Amino acid sequence: MRVTILRPSYFMEMWLSPALGFDPANGRARIYGKGDAKGSYISLHDVASFAVAAAATLPDSPAVLEMGGPAPLSQLDAVAIFERTLGRKIELEKVPLAALEEQHRSTDPLQKTFAALMIGYAKGDVIPGSLETARRYGVTLHTVADYAATFRKPPRHTEIMAR
Repeated sequence: MRVTILRPSYFMEMWLSPALGFDPANGRARIYGKGDAKGSYISLHDVASFAVAAAATLPDSPAVLEMGGPAPLSQLDAVAIFERTLGRKIELEKVPLAALEEQHRSTDPLQKTFAALMIGYAKGDVIPGSLETARRYGVTLHTVADYAATFRKPPRHTEIMAR
């Protein structure tokens, strides 16, 4: 059977969202660990494009497709991008790696799983060659700046009329 396994890095729409404490619309961001480890944030839209392209070009043998965004960024880099894009300061809440490791020692399997995910995120996940992989599959990768721009408030009707 010819298959392609898609292995995306961290989805920017999830890890840079209020669901996980990254709430730029309200000026707050939760940082796991020190926040300086690089990761290859990828858009869920790009993963969908990879899935379509991979289905159209089935390999001769099983393949694993490592997918990441256009440039590795740390959590703090992402905060800086949102601050520039939105023109406002974002207050940081830091969750130390030691607290995540303590949570990982929990006997509750759900707490253990969430802690493991956050520890992995804090340690980063750089996908080498992600731009070349995207080119090979004809996928144009979205940046964290593209995603941050979606948080800009559209001008109000009265502001448009004043122009």
